Amino acid sequence: MPTKNQLIHHGREEKRRTDRTRASDQCPQKQGVCLRVSTRTPKKPNSALHKIAKVRLSNRHDIFAHIPGEGHNSQEHSIVLVRGGRVKDSPGVKSHRIRGVKDLLWEFRIVEREDLNMVQKDLNRN
Repeated sequence: MPTKNQLIHHGREEKRRTDRTRASDQCPQKQGVCLRVSTRTPKKPNSALHKIAKVRLSNRHDIFAHIPGEGHNSQEHSIVLVRGGRVKDSPGVKSHRIRGVKDLLWEFRIVEREDLNMVQKDLNRN
């Protein structure tokens, strides 16, 4: 507890707030280049393999970005668009990649052989 004399001389110092949007420079989206694609497990009570990518943004910041959805065609050196929005159970992942823009496809599904055979049978019936 400071004395009155200390408060008169020095005053009270305001708490500094940390900037959550440091990497994005207050922009809604940023373009970047994918440096590495990997998976990461979430924090304690949850279990999964979250797909994440290390992205170097156009302003030279390196961040981790979550890849939403099932399956992706992402690889090193692919150009992507990144938006904000953290993943709550993955520490350090504070942004998402936008699907359907640049090199990240909207939907990436590996068609299994059985599915192809079913489609061919349906075509032959008609």
